[in-house]
Amino acid sequence: MPSTEAPDHHGSHRKLLSAPTDPTTTQQGIDAIIVPTARPPAYLDGATRLAQKLDCTLVTLHSREWTSAAKAAERLPWSVDLIAIDVPHPAHLRLPDWETSRQLTGTVFARRTDLSTKRNLGLALSWLLGWTRVLFLDDDITELDPEDVRQASGLLDTHNAVGLQVGGFPDNSVVCHAYREAGGRQQTFIGGGALAIQVERCNSFFPDIYNDDWFFLLDADKGLQPTAVTGWVKQYPYDPYRPERARAEELGDALAEGIYWLLDQGGSIKDADRDHWARFLHKRRHFIMRVLTMVSQDGTLEPTDKTRRVEALKGSLGRLALITPKLCDDYLQAWMTDRRQWQRHLQKLHTRHIEHTRHIEQLPVSERLRLALDVLRRPGSAPLTWQPGGQYHLSADHVYRVPPSREGHLADLGQ
Repeated sequence: MPSTEAPDHHGSHRKLLSAPTDPTTTQQGIDAIIVPTARPPAYLDGATRLAQKLDCTLVTLHSREWTSAAKAAERLPWSVDLIAIDVPHPAHLRLPDWETSRQLTGTVFARRTDLSTKRNLGLALSWLLGWTRVLFLDDDITELDPEDVRQASGLLDTHNAVGLQVGGFPDNSVVCHAYREAGGRQQTFIGGGALAIQVERCNSFFPDIYNDDWFFLLDADKGLQPTAVTGWVKQYPYDPYRPERARAEELGDALAEGIYWLLDQGGSIKDADRDHWARFLHKRRHFIMRVLTMVSQDGTLEPTDKTRRVEALKGSLGRLALITPKLCDDYLQAWMTDRRQWQRHLQKLHTRHIEHTRHIEQLPVSERLRLALDVLRRPGSAPLTWQPGGQYHLSADHVYRVPPSREGHLADLGQ
């Protein structure tokens, strides 16, 4: 959507993406599917079937009370090459101490989910195991077509990242949901919910903020990394109209929309100075106020639904009032620092891994995995708990307990 149609909001950023239509595009396999999850293991069934059809590894990253690596191993078929990992608090992982997170610690903007941590852990694991093509997949994504994934993987020959278009329930922020449902022209963008990545070239990271995937796709010098969209998946519906959700999203939404606003117009991240943020935050407030008016005047809404949407939008406005041009500028500078730190961190991880795994190509795959996971825990922290399946349970050097009731399934890893 051209910016001239909406002076305070861009309802689409699609023109930033390559959308190849050549049916002869090379198709490639994928090394692994990586699924951050906090839902019961039943939500992994679609990813499991996809991994089996693609003959690739399935990595599931678990936290919170509804799921665990053991529960996943109990449910998922023995035939899938499973690496199920219980993700501890970030303090126990060998990940950088992010400057972007430090800026928000102790403020109302601090994030309270571990999605970014899981995605970064998946990236680091891929780097250590030598995977070059991986698919990040959220556990609420359905209707997964292996041909679409092969097409996306083929496009990684010339792109750093390829998103599968998310249909079904739109993947938008609270504000954009309300805008679209009130009659605004609003599209979705690609994101980490279904994103194929060329690991060796795509050396970005996921900051701990809403729209972390939009930041991941950025290149500090060129704007957007070479990125394409292909295929189609669907997302489960959810309730977007909660004030706490709106408040939690606002900083990440304002920052990402403000950066992509510049990219839409041929600008670069370097143009995002304090003057830009002063202008854009004014536009953002005007846009949310306009959406509030649209919702308030929508005669098709039931009173209860209208009230919920209005309260959610007021939550966004309240949080926006605390966002300053200085905060935006400082955060972006911290993001650039973190991006450079992440690239150095990956090199250090790789060096440390090699030092501990001489003749790594001769080691059983399960031993390579165990050593990689040991590298990924912070010194002094307990070993990561994990459950392997398929080829990853095979090792001459370790004994695995298998309960008589589940012959052929791994229940526990004997240390």
